[in-house]
Amino acid sequence: MSLYSFGLEPLSCHAWNKDRNQIVVSQNNNVAIVYEKKGKEWEKIHELSEHSGRITGIDWAPESNRIVTCASDRNAYVWTLKDNVWKPTLVLVRINRAATCVKWSPLENKFALGSGARIISVCYFEKENDWWLSKHIKKSVRSTVLSLDWHPNNILLAAGSADLHCRVFSAYIKDIEEKPGSTAWGAKMPFGELMLDHKECGGWVHDVSFSPSGDQLAWVAHNSTISVVDATQGKEVTQLTTDHLPLLSVLYVSHTDIVAAGHDCCPYQYTYKGRGCLEFVKKLDIPKQTAKGSMSAMQHFRNLDKRATEEEDNELDTRHQNSITQLCVVSGDKVKVAKYSSVGLDGAMVIWDLKH
Repeated sequence: MSLYSFGLEPLSCHAWNKDRNQIVVSQNNNVAIVYEKKGKEWEKIHELSEHSGRITGIDWAPESNRIVTCASDRNAYVWTLKDNVWKPTLVLVRINRAATCVKWSPLENKFALGSGARIISVCYFEKENDWWLSKHIKKSVRSTVLSLDWHPNNILLAAGSADLHCRVFSAYIKDIEEKPGSTAWGAKMPFGELMLDHKECGGWVHDVSFSPSGDQLAWVAHNSTISVVDATQGKEVTQLTTDHLPLLSVLYVSHTDIVAAGHDCCPYQYTYKGRGCLEFVKKLDIPKQTAKGSMSAMQHFRNLDKRATEEEDNELDTRHQNSITQLCVVSGDKVKVAKYSSVGLDGAMVIWDLKH
């Protein structure tokens, strides 16, 4: 476990490059900053400053080495590194509300963008005009799209939104890809086809994550629940109500294991064993040994006297001191994640080792 601080500003989102020696973060403003690992420290090497509104989503494509950012200014940019300078290309997303989240597809030939316009923009590159175009999925979305995740087949797209629904759409674009084969979610997949619409999520759906096989989909909602829908079991939904504060991010870390984190400032592990069996496994943050615990009573009172206060120490016994906003894979893949990272409103980034 490694803890790094990027200052006092909240970290709303982050993404890693392929080699995991660089990270791009948004500090809740209109600039994305690229840091590089130098020894034990992170050194700022680039600023991506084209947006005029707060950056709400970042993703870094590992193979093509392109960064995509979106923001509350209703724009998205694809950034390409040329001569050690990140050059932005504007994307024609055609939305009239803030963009909220963005995700590259597994083959990196397109990306999806959610927004407050009740639209999902699926964006792809058109070589003839040298620009990024978008096609809109509007079907049945009634409120802001809060989260997105791609199925491993590069076609299906999961979306969680503020209308308390979790959906799976087809994002097949016939101009740039071959016709997809059938999946457990369905066989007919024209663009925008609704493959799943779960209406009883009980709260805003903050995040979604497909399993490594793509046959299951996990999501977390604002009513402190975590749910899994299993396409191999007739799209049966298993919901677990937790006793934690609402979870904001969820990540499949193996075929059965799921990590989720949020307002409790701590990641938790869950397991889905199939046929309605979704269980809490453990808390993944071991409480820190505070100095106060090893201090004598006399020393503790002397310290209080020095500070001329009797206030209790407000520090939490978790690595993060404020809500965790996002989880990302650092090493391994969804089949077996070895390390993952979390960023939070405390300006910290933690890299966690995962023991399966």
